[in-house]
Amino acid sequence: MTAPLMPKATAVWLVENTTLTFQQIADFCELHELEIQAIADGDIAYNIMGVSPVSNGQLTLEEIRRCEADEKARLVATPLEKNVKERNAKAKKVLSPTQRAEKPSAILWILKNCPEVIDSQICKLIGTTKPTIASIREGTHSNMANLRPINPMAVGLCSEKELEKAMLISQQQAELKENKGKKKTKKKAAPKADGVAKKRGRPKKEATEKVAKKEKKNVKAKKEPKAKKETKKETKSKTAKKTSKAKTKKAE
Repeated sequence: MTAPLMPKATAVWLVENTTLTFQQIADFCELHELEIQAIADGDIAYNIMGVSPVSNGQLTLEEIRRCEADEKARLVATPLEKNVKERNAKAKKVLSPTQRAEKPSAILWILKNCPEVIDSQICKLIGTTKPTIASIREGTHSNMANLRPINPMAVGLCSEKELEKAMLISQQQAELKENKGKKKTKKKAAPKADGVAKKRGRPKKEATEKVAKKEKKNVKAKKEPKAKKETKKETKSKTAKKTSKAKTKKAE
């Protein structure tokens, strides 16, 4: 038999509203008989509000009356409440009314104690939606003033292994995102470094060959006018010699 949800609150209600023995209440809530006696005396759980197991679907009035009539009888939970944890472990669809009501509190507990868990993993663990998670995170939930963080493992919404798996998966996803971001920054920085190397480094062979060809052309262009000047001077000197010879012949 599994303990009811919120066993102390259920025990407080049974002590106040029924004539069941301490042993019967202790067996049903999976608490010690002395603890139930301390609750009845007001030494323990005096600040806890009683929760009716009848309204939550954990017990029926017929079952309570049957056990009140027979002190040796033991309370038997309804089939849904009895097998809720086993069904929830296999397929997270069958939940008791109290479990459904405690979903926001469980989400609040995960957000406070396990902030690294991703919203998608919280949805899988508790069976909720991303808008409800966002509303609880932002404080805009309709029942935010009355929400108190409750461990989802204690409520029966998930197990320790499932929570650990969710934490591991979320950590791996965060590491992958960090690695992708580092790779992108490296790729962006690489072309800048190449550009700097091109400006400051040695010129390529093709560039050097082009520069050498241009220099050769410039040298040739500079040499050609000098040669033309020299040929002009030679022709002038030749013509001067011819004219001088002709003058001498005439004089003779």
